Amino acid sequence: MSVPYFYEPLLVSLVSDYILSEESSKHSIQVLRLKEGDRIDLTNGQGVIFEAVIQIANKKAATVHIQAHSKRAAPQQKITLGISLLKNAARLEWLLEKATEMGIHSFVPLICERTIHERFKMDRMQHILQSAMLQSQQAWMPQLHQPLSFIAFIDTFQGTQKLIAHCEPTQKLSIKGLSVTDDCLVIIGPEGDFTPAEIKEAEAKNYQSIHLGDTRLRTETAGLFAISVLKKF
Repeated sequence: MSVPYFYEPLLVSLVSDYILSEESSKHSIQVLRLKEGDRIDLTNGQGVIFEAVIQIANKKAATVHIQAHSKRAAPQQKITLGISLLKNAARLEWLLEKATEMGIHSFVPLICERTIHERFKMDRMQHILQSAMLQSQQAWMPQLHQPLSFIAFIDTFQGTQKLIAHCEPTQKLSIKGLSVTDDCLVIIGPEGDFTPAEIKEAEAKNYQSIHLGDTRLRTETAGLFAISVLKKF
């Protein structure tokens, strides 16, 4: 049986005894029915993993003793995905979960000219991201940014390699033929695709236009496909 794994962003390396958050306390004591003396692992989402033992099994404020900690190196490759908000929020949540499992570095929801979106629920999205990080046994929490306009994104975010995927019939490179760098930005448009004006704006900012194959993909499928091709494993 694997050791239960929890996210505690306030935990630092110098601490010997630590009170778990109410969420972690409830899940460990009330849901998993762990008791005093049971072993758990914790991460602060900044690459540190802590081995701990439960000292006080309180379902609202469990106390643990930190026995050891280790540091995982940050992933060398940093992929930032900028992707349009979607009218169906569940599809964006699915993408965020899967992209986190695959080790994405950061995620930026975009508001494009053709974006039709519901209100972005930052707390819910953060919780999905947190759960996916723990489920996939990672120690680095991806960065989740507040939604940005398309123009603000291409003006603000920088990368060694900058890619825009779209369906316009212009000269584009296949994503499969790219030589991938370790610092990469890739942007995916809404259901109606980027407008020609947006594509020109991106290309003026040194974005390379790419295509993702012969079939037209849903926005969230395109995002996940792009990550799977670009990601170095």
